[in-house]
Amino acid sequence: MLEKLNELEQRALAELDQVADAQELQNWKVKHLGRSAEVGMVLEGLRELPSEDRPAVGRRVNEVKSSLEKAYASKENVLRSNELVHSLTEERLDVTLPGLSPARGRIHPSTQTMRHIIRIWAEMGFQVYRSREVETDEYNFGLLNFPPHHPARDMQDSFYTTDPEVILRTHTSPGQIRVMRERAPEPVRVVLPGMCFRHEQITARSEIQFNQIEGLAVGYNITMADLKGTLIAFARRFFGEDVRTRFRGSYFPFTEPSAELDIECFVCGGEGCPVCKRTGWLEILGSGMVHPTVLENGGYDPAVYSGFAFGMGPERITMLKHGIEDIRYFWANDLRFLEQF
Repeated sequence: MLEKLNELEQRALAELDQVADAQELQNWKVKHLGRSAEVGMVLEGLRELPSEDRPAVGRRVNEVKSSLEKAYASKENVLRSNELVHSLTEERLDVTLPGLSPARGRIHPSTQTMRHIIRIWAEMGFQVYRSREVETDEYNFGLLNFPPHHPARDMQDSFYTTDPEVILRTHTSPGQIRVMRERAPEPVRVVLPGMCFRHEQITARSEIQFNQIEGLAVGYNITMADLKGTLIAFARRFFGEDVRTRFRGSYFPFTEPSAELDIECFVCGGEGCPVCKRTGWLEILGSGMVHPTVLENGGYDPAVYSGFAFGMGPERITMLKHGIEDIRYFWANDLRFLEQF
């Protein structure tokens, strides 16, 4: 048995000397070090040998396996070195060939819509005003005519900080108070874009974070007719000159009277489809005349000044414009969705 092991070792080493490339080396490894290698078969047959011969044969089997493994590692290093030398001396890189262009990022679809909306309002004479995302309860609710324990507060479940008087803003409307207090008694005409946060159940139609664009105009003799004309002008610039619009009465604590603006569904042309829930109309924003209490809290005399306000969601408008059925796509970072825009 010992002679057989010596012969096996010499034959395996002789074959290893003839190996010229990585594939041949792998074949050699399978043959001599794999599960069905002869060395392993000898080890499995130890139980058939006389007990006095087993220790010597077992030792020799381990020695042969160790010898072959070392020879394999050495041969592998030699082949790798040869391949590297060949690559450096024989292969050439054509630097004139065009390289692989990395994938370029694009502007998020929600940001695209926000920029389009803001550009239209800028053309209509509205300035951009950025307000803080972390607000006090007073600015987010109290100064906007939400008294403590008012049922309307339940419309906007809030994220509170460790200080119960400090929250993540639930809408961009607190910016109305801030910009009015900065500029009173001068007239104001601004849009206030930014992120809002609400502690809501995440569904296909609602998220815990979303963008909003607030609009505010305060001055002399501003009427509901000004509000309607301004919003209709915006809708025609954004959706096209032929878009049909309608106003519906609504309720917001900080405006009186309040209304929501609908546009004719551009998917079905007003005939009714799943996108418009078979109504033929799509809601795009809420609006109204600034409540006298809010004007007063902002530093304006409601007997002298009047104004209108509106709020729209870029994600909502993007969903309507492109027929997107799930708002969660905007924040899932799925490139299959984002690359379409």
